[in-house]
Amino acid sequence: MMEEMREKNENSFPAITGASSLLVIFCVLCLTVFALLSLSTVSADHRIAEENAKALTAYYDADCEANKVLAELRRGSVPEGVTSEGGVYEYVCTVSDTQALKVRVRVEGTEYEVLQWQAVSTYDWEPDMDIPVWQDQE
Repeated sequence: MMEEMREKNENSFPAITGASSLLVIFCVLCLTVFALLSLSTVSADHRIAEENAKALTAYYDADCEANKVLAELRRGSVPEGVTSEGGVYEYVCTVSDTQALKVRVRVEGTEYEVLQWQAVSTYDWEPDMDIPVWQDQE
């Protein structure tokens, strides 16, 4: 009987723990990679949100300044930096290095009409006219 048990133990297969360990390691690595990707995405989104908040703050500061100039014009005084031509006043409020708020308004007494209230680019763009084409060097 002892001999039968020994023979039975020799014929049985040992428990395979290597495959399950590899599967667990693979899952942990996948979860770690996904966590790092999520962290970098959150970091990038946070940076973009902060830049967007700065841009919006700068725009609304310029908008507030433009409204103050309009209030001065409605009171009858022409602030510095405002040009006038036939009852139409023009002025520009800086938003950033590359953007400004351009305003054109017609003022007649206490009545006014906004002709233009637009964010415009102040960046001097120059197109690149060079087209790199391969030329034979013979």
